[in-house]
Amino acid sequence: MLAGLAAFALMTAPLAAQAEDSPPKPKGGTLKGAAVGGVAGHMMGGHTKTGAAVGAVAGHHEKAKSQERINAGQQP
Repeated sequence: MLAGLAAFALMTAPLAAQAEDSPPKPKGGTLKGAAVGGVAGHMMGGHTKTGAAVGAVAGHHEKAKSQERINAGQQP
């Protein structure tokens, strides 16, 4: 078990170092938007699937806009 843990630590160390050097990525996005949209659609009277679809598109759009601002050197 200890050998497995050590192997896992050695495999993930380069990934952690790479993550620190890369610019921050916006959190959320498609799945978060779908979840929020699904709940909102359900509360509006049985439009869960429609709300999830619209929420997914909106979440993806907002994440893309935020990523563009990060790439341009601005705050998200």
